[in-house]
Amino acid sequence: MGKIELQRPIVFFDLETTGLDIKSSKIVEITFIKYNSNDLEEELTFRINPGIPIPSEATEVHGITDEDVVNKPTFSQYAKDFLNFLEGCDLCAYNGIAYDIPLLKEEFKNSGLEFNIENRYIIDPKIIFFSKEPRDLASAYQKYCGKNLENAHQSLGDTRATKEILLSQIKYYPDIGKSAEDLHSFCNPPKPPNWVDTRGKLIHSNEGIVINFGKKHGGKLLNEVIQIDPSWVDFIIQKSDLDEDVKNAIQEAKKNF
Repeated sequence: MGKIELQRPIVFFDLETTGLDIKSSKIVEITFIKYNSNDLEEELTFRINPGIPIPSEATEVHGITDEDVVNKPTFSQYAKDFLNFLEGCDLCAYNGIAYDIPLLKEEFKNSGLEFNIENRYIIDPKIIFFSKEPRDLASAYQKYCGKNLENAHQSLGDTRATKEILLSQIKYYPDIGKSAEDLHSFCNPPKPPNWVDTRGKLIHSNEGIVINFGKKHGGKLLNEVIQIDPSWVDFIIQKSDLDEDVKNAIQEAKKNF
């Protein structure tokens, strides 16, 4: 295993959250491992009350339920201590540049604090992984078929390569099955039963449909938002870039209200 050359401590961290939307998602668990040049490590893990319901599809990923965090402090209660712990440290998180760091900054912002990363080194192993192990068709052809892709980006060559890749994947991964039905099921897993739409932007709850996106109304009941902010509802239906099934569900709720 290699050794990092450090100018200052580096904090490795990971977030477990309520969802994938940076603006509306909340942290439910965070782990920091501060690594120093003398090989000393300081490891901390915190459960956090997000202040909104944890969707079941998120619980299926990380196993954390509303009951697990109901009596835990909120992020705002931890925020100053977190900021002090991260002071003067570089940062490393898998997919951190696209997700973890922006979400962490958003949580600090909502707590009235600024999390400045401009003078830190930011390291993301996912970027290294995808740079060194490309995920394009030519790379897949080399990995699964052991051949270089000739005539890349020409439809005939790409189509033949796609066929060969799939046939090789069937041998490489026996668990994905061999039938078209098996392969379809693997590529198109069923959506969680409480999702209203195909991406989980709206979710069913015991109280009604809950909005699961956006900072303004994320975590609120759709029927309540229809009453208190009809202009936002009209904007979502008419002008937003959300999928049509989300817009249609909101339109239907508005008509039936």
